[in-house]
Amino acid sequence: MSSDFQRQLPTGRNIQQDGWLYKVHLDPMLLTLVCLVLGFGLMVLYSAAGDQAGLFDAQVRRVLAAMAVLVIAAQLPPGVYLRWAPFVYVLGLLLLVLVLLVGIKVKGSQRWLEIPGLLRFQPSELMKIAVPMALAWYLQQRVLPPSPKHVFYSLVIIALPAVAIAAQPDLGTSILVAGAGLAVLLLAGLSWRYLVYASVMIAAAAPLLWQFALQGYQRQRIITLFDPDRDPLGAGWNIMQSTTAIGSGGVFGKGLLQGTQSHLDFLPEARTDFIIAVVGEELGLVGVIFLLLLYLCIIARGLVLAVSAQSTFARLFAGALTLTFFIYLFVNIAMVSGLLPVVGVPLPLVSYGGTSIITLMASFGIIMSMRTHKAW
Repeated sequence: MSSDFQRQLPTGRNIQQDGWLYKVHLDPMLLTLVCLVLGFGLMVLYSAAGDQAGLFDAQVRRVLAAMAVLVIAAQLPPGVYLRWAPFVYVLGLLLLVLVLLVGIKVKGSQRWLEIPGLLRFQPSELMKIAVPMALAWYLQQRVLPPSPKHVFYSLVIIALPAVAIAAQPDLGTSILVAGAGLAVLLLAGLSWRYLVYASVMIAAAAPLLWQFALQGYQRQRIITLFDPDRDPLGAGWNIMQSTTAIGSGGVFGKGLLQGTQSHLDFLPEARTDFIIAVVGEELGLVGVIFLLLLYLCIIARGLVLAVSAQSTFARLFAGALTLTFFIYLFVNIAMVSGLLPVVGVPLPLVSYGGTSIITLMASFGIIMSMRTHKAW
């Protein structure tokens, strides 16, 4: 797979002849799929928000702003991303250090920087793009598959922001950032035996990680994953209510605005991390499958665009962003379904929130840019 992914592919025809959207560097199929998920998400959020109409209006504004970011990101040619990759990475690291020193603390986590009177933002979101961009920049200058020395340096590039984000603490985003970096290594041809070695080492170090690396609430979440009934009114509440909501929807659901778990406030974080449970309760299995099919089509189209990009950097970068989207989706659904511990990862393009949706839309704009610009 890696050799095919890295091979210089002939373009065969002028991309800009494919339609007017290509003239502004937008891929019609990917753009349509993303808009469908955004529309679906706004519909579900309208129901989940209940009488808090301001949440829905705020999300509409954020979606419009995110669309503008997608269009802007698509206009920048791959060469611009290549030149700016190391600087964006270093800037992101500096911002993460500032978060640990002077960041705003909310609900026990210090994840935000604030410019008084202007905005509050989460620098860790920037690293979801900066890490794969920096790794693609680093590896495109090397012979692929990467040698052990370059694999080591790549892991350092991944580990620095991942550890800083985990210290905030924000384990969910740390996993996504590390996953984005590892996706670049895999696409660059990293041997599977390295993954086997890493898995064995992690398994051997598990007792030490449990004792010294994980915080108390993180250990509690892992215990709750295997035995949610152990504390049904405390640590197990989230998982029990989310699985109840999903199961109660049946095949066709209870209907929009008719969900009892979400509207009676049994379901925690119904508008953010657990919004897929709202989909399951109100739209049933049919609604969940429809949403998952849209996600699957987005991932498939993103990989097609990545493979047909015109340089090693572009293919690695676009492919990693697409796989990061898959990790995003998998972690959220597995978390809400009780297959993974709760780590605070929103459902992409559907959950309420500003920084994450802008980051995702910027990623889709970059993927389009990697494909629709001519060779450089």
